Amino acid sequence: MADKLTDTIRFAFSETEYPGDWCLKGSTEGEEPYLVEKEFVGKADWKTLEAEFIDQAPEGFSSALSFFSDEAFRFYLPAYLIADVQGKLSLADPLFHLTHGLVDKARSTLINPRRYGSRTWFDAATMKFAMFCREEVEAIVAYLYFKMEIAEFPPEKDSIAQALNNYWIRRQKEAKPRDEVESG
Repeated sequence: MADKLTDTIRFAFSETEYPGDWCLKGSTEGEEPYLVEKEFVGKADWKTLEAEFIDQAPEGFSSALSFFSDEAFRFYLPAYLIADVQGKLSLADPLFHLTHGLVDKARSTLINPRRYGSRTWFDAATMKFAMFCREEVEAIVAYLYFKMEIAEFPPEKDSIAQALNNYWIRRQKEAKPRDEVESG
C-alpha cells in the first residue's frame, strides 16, 4: 500500500512548478523564515531531497513546513509526504499541516484578532490549500486515509476524519484538474 501511495504522490505532483528562489518563505518575521529560504534556495527538484534533510530543515528546527510560502509548501509537500509514508521522518509532521485549521474547532478559532480581524484558522488553511489541483488533492486525500488507517491514537484519527469531512473530500470534488488549471 505504501508503494502505491508513493507512486500516486509522485505522479500527482510531477508537474508542480518550483516557485522560484524569491518565493520560498511565507513570512519576514523572526529568524526561521530566512533559515528556510537559505536552506531551500536553488533546490528546484523536490524529488532529489533526502528525507534526513527535510526532516531537520532548517538547521535542525524541522519547521520548514511552517515557514514556507504557500507556493513553496505546495511544491515541497510531496517530498515530505513520501518520506512520511516511507517512515523516514521523525521530526517533521506533514499530517499536522494538512489537518491543522480544518478541524471543527478551527472554524471559529480566530488566529489573532488584533492583527487579522475575524480570520479563523479554517479561513487560513482553506486559502493555503486553494491552489492545489485535483490530482494533488487526490494524493493528499489518499495520504490522509493512509495516516488514519495507521494512526494509533483516537484524537489523531479524529483530527484526520474532521479535516477530511470539513474540507478535503469536498475540495477533491471541486478542484479543477491540472490541465484545466494550466490552460487558464
